[in-house]
Amino acid sequence: MIRQQLQGELKNVPADASQVCRSTTCSLNKEETLSVGGGHNLLGYGKLTCNNPEVNLQDAQPGSRKHVFVLNRNGKPLMPCRPAVARKMLRDGVAKVVRNYPFVVQLLTQDRGATQKTTLGMDSGAKCIGISIQSDKQEFVSQEVTLDKKTHDRLVERAMYRRGRRARHHWYRKPRFNNRTRKQGWLPPSIERGYQTHLNLIKFWKRYLPITNVVIETANFDIQKLQNSDISGIGYQQGNMSGYDNVKAFLIFREKGICQLCGKPTHGTKTDLHHIKPRIKGGTDTPNNLALLHDTCHENLHKKNLLHKLKTNKQYKESTFMNIIRKRFYKDIPDIRTTYGYLTFRGRCELGLPKTHYNDAFVIAGGVYQNRSIPVFLTQKHRNNRALQLNRKGYKPSIRRQRYTVQPYDLCWIEGVCKQTTGVQNKGTYLLIDKKAISIKKVDKFYHFGGLYSNVNTK
Repeated sequence: MIRQQLQGELKNVPADASQVCRSTTCSLNKEETLSVGGGHNLLGYGKLTCNNPEVNLQDAQPGSRKHVFVLNRNGKPLMPCRPAVARKMLRDGVAKVVRNYPFVVQLLTQDRGATQKTTLGMDSGAKCIGISIQSDKQEFVSQEVTLDKKTHDRLVERAMYRRGRRARHHWYRKPRFNNRTRKQGWLPPSIERGYQTHLNLIKFWKRYLPITNVVIETANFDIQKLQNSDISGIGYQQGNMSGYDNVKAFLIFREKGICQLCGKPTHGTKTDLHHIKPRIKGGTDTPNNLALLHDTCHENLHKKNLLHKLKTNKQYKESTFMNIIRKRFYKDIPDIRTTYGYLTFRGRCELGLPKTHYNDAFVIAGGVYQNRSIPVFLTQKHRNNRALQLNRKGYKPSIRRQRYTVQPYDLCWIEGVCKQTTGVQNKGTYLLIDKKAISIKKVDKFYHFGGLYSNVNTK
């Protein structure tokens, strides 16, 4: 009878539900009230209450645990520990600090036991990357990295400087003619940088955690099918422009001879092709990025800034990126395992998790009931800005090869207060902090983030 009363009071639910709290001990279910004589039941414990939370455990504030990563004497990764354990090891002199972000310590004496099987799950993407590293019981890393998509803009800027130098005939190096070949398997610079970021993140965490499995979500997009759902058979070889003399003829057929700006027929009038997304901003010459306009409408478009009236066609750069890197993962990571988006979607729905990149990575790594870690949001930055400048003694260009002492988004301590810089001025002698210029001489110490930085709350 006592067991029936306890079950009714605890409102037990099936153990496979995502929001079940497995621990149902009486000490955990005891109300936070002072115990008065005679207030105990027949078993000798206080009054029991329902231990099931009102919200999904996985959907609650993602993580309340922090970890310190540990290396042995030889620099090989061990299992992480709690901050309190790390503080004790540093206080006793048995470990030293190796890195601050993330916080890594290295043992100076004997090692700390055996390692466990650890899985790295990665939600790959062209704009954001999600990472989750976990064991069977605990998630150690939860990250979301936003990629820097400015490689094309920098290449356009570099080409502009080169054209200027060649026009003035002010060469600063000897001509070279035997460097025009490309390596086999090369990738375009923008795709190469995004792909190398994926590999560098995996290599980085293998330095500080004993990762045994790597699982990456990949995708294979049929771009022609996305553009034309009725395509089949020989249509894949012919393409959308098969049977048309040129691009303009295809656009006239696609738009049914109607100007996209004014909506009037273009038959018998002069027409122009307009790039919806300018080439200088990464636009392409494909028909999806071209609009058919009257020549007068084209002039008014630029004079009156009527770009918002054009309908934008979908670009497939992200889909192309995923198709390219999917095969390269198998080549560069021999022990890789892959999964697909529909499996991640199903697992995320079963756990009741919202759509985020770090939650997708948690599911990809096989996470179900592990204790979550606090997610960290990082942004990729360019280490070296263009350093081409004119020499004051003449017109010959010179290249500044030495970096400034403090870079943008580094952490600086001024009079004991930690601040994050937003930029540098006057050849690195002044820092921009909270929209104010501060001399670098006032900086007590600084921390350089590197290629990835976090918007640290220093208030």
